[in-house]
Amino acid sequence: MENTADTLAIRPESKGDIDAIRKLNKKAFKGNNESKLIDALRESDIFVPALSLVAEKGGKIVGHILFTPVEIKDANSAAPALALAPMAVLPEFQEQGIGTALVKRGLEECRKLGHKIVVVVGHPEYYPRFGFSKAGEKGLTLPFEAPPEVFMVLELTPGALAGVSGMIEYPREFDAVT
Repeated sequence: MENTADTLAIRPESKGDIDAIRKLNKKAFKGNNESKLIDALRESDIFVPALSLVAEKGGKIVGHILFTPVEIKDANSAAPALALAPMAVLPEFQEQGIGTALVKRGLEECRKLGHKIVVVVGHPEYYPRFGFSKAGEKGLTLPFEAPPEVFMVLELTPGALAGVSGMIEYPREFDAVT
């Protein structure tokens, strides 16, 4: 596929993208936490390479999204889910639909791999356009403090949350950024 300046390609990350992903997240989030999280997750046994996607424009990595396995746990059960975190677009490429393209493609890949539930802690004006709704209203809680409107959930399969409630258990790699 020809990759001109106007063409946006979304694909799984490759080893050659790691430094660009690190720099992109540092710039987008104005800090190192997200980059450290991605590096730690990439080194863990829970990392799913097919769910770490990059957006490339004109041969440059301009966006990245990562989905990581988590569990929704209550006293009696645990249900598998994914956490969307982080998602970033270089500041100079924001407001061009790149983030939207990353989220849509990422959710498609999650469905293809058989995942049923995705949670996100993010902008309450942004994620509802993809079908996310307030997770607290569905009986889900976070292991850390956050305003209720920023904690959202999406059923990739209708009814996936039936009988599911409890606290999100993030992998230990998230501890450094929560």
